[in-house]
Amino acid sequence: MGNKVNANALRLGVLRTWDSRWFFNDRKLFRTSLLQDIRIRRELFKSLRAAGLTQVEIERSISGMDLILHAVRPGIIIGRGGKGLEEVKEKVMRILNIKDKKSKDKFKLEIKVEQVKKPFLNAKYVAEYMSERIARNFPHRSLVHNVMNRVMESGAKGVKIALGGRIRGANIARHEKYQQGKVPLSSIKEDIDYAATPSLTRNGYVGIKVWICK
Repeated sequence: MGNKVNANALRLGVLRTWDSRWFFNDRKLFRTSLLQDIRIRRELFKSLRAAGLTQVEIERSISGMDLILHAVRPGIIIGRGGKGLEEVKEKVMRILNIKDKKSKDKFKLEIKVEQVKKPFLNAKYVAEYMSERIARNFPHRSLVHNVMNRVMESGAKGVKIALGGRIRGANIARHEKYQQGKVPLSSIKEDIDYAATPSLTRNGYVGIKVWICK
């Protein structure tokens, strides 16, 4: 069961909380808010990739919104004199379709940036780190073993990495799994971080999945 279910979703309400924390009784409002959250995350992960953005938490209220950005390099998001934060605010306001000055003044948007102190204990960062290097044709086996060693040195109990696709330009797609330490996926009490991301190579996409037992 542990291999078939997203490890983060399995632990919601036990060890983890939801990334979006709000509720609306109105169906239309619920639908538009959900789509806005998806667009906000997609836009921020795309534009703030250099900052090592790992998580975007969204809290909504009647009169505003709180954004909590978890990043490895928060200085890139903040920018000189807070210019980066202003750009992020403008993007979010555009997605929320708030353009008038009066509505901007009424709507309270607060952005907090928190640093990820141990990036190699974060599955999202590890998956993106590997994705960039596999796209640049790094030797995948040495890369995987190097990453697993750095994860274990950061204090993890175990790490599991799965690659799938035309690895290193092979004619036939294959699936490879690597593991170091213990990663009990079926145990809900274990704090396991999971992330999956594709890497676009010259020969097609290579899928990367990472499980880290903290």
